Amino acid sequence: MSDPFTSPPPPSPPGNLLKRWPLLAAGLGVLAAILGVLGLRHVGQSSERPTDTEARLNVLALCDAVQAYRDEHGAYQVAGPTPRDVPRGGESVPFPENDVFHRLGFEPEGKVRFQYEVVVQESPVGEPEVSCLARGDFDGDGLNSVYRVRLDANGMTTPVEVEREGE
Repeated sequence: MSDPFTSPPPPSPPGNLLKRWPLLAAGLGVLAAILGVLGLRHVGQSSERPTDTEARLNVLALCDAVQAYRDEHGAYQVAGPTPRDVPRGGESVPFPENDVFHRLGFEPEGKVRFQYEVVVQESPVGEPEVSCLARGDFDGDGLNSVYRVRLDANGMTTPVEVEREGE
């Protein structure tokens, strides 16, 4: 007598596998259809999620350009805001041609998701305070995220400061 726990199961009759084949094929077909629909849904959505990397990189580049302009011309240059309106909802818009930004050497290629500006104010002790700003509104609610880099009197940049990140 054989032990039911250690003996292998009896072989399936040849017709049994053929009877299950349509079910297996149908199951694989349904799985492929589901994966296909999920893949198409993902392709229909933008694969690029808006991030603030653009703002962080561009405010630093803008302040570097402002400092280089000052080194060459002896004065800071005010610029912007450009584009005129803050892009909303993470939408990217063309960066308009702008003579002032062109003189500074700041011309983002393609489209931008932020508005850029250079502000120069006089400090209480009479020295210029320069801020390079990027404003964006990813969620489209009218509140802007603001990214700021400041130039000190020696032309050194501060780390990027962010107000209302993710707005």
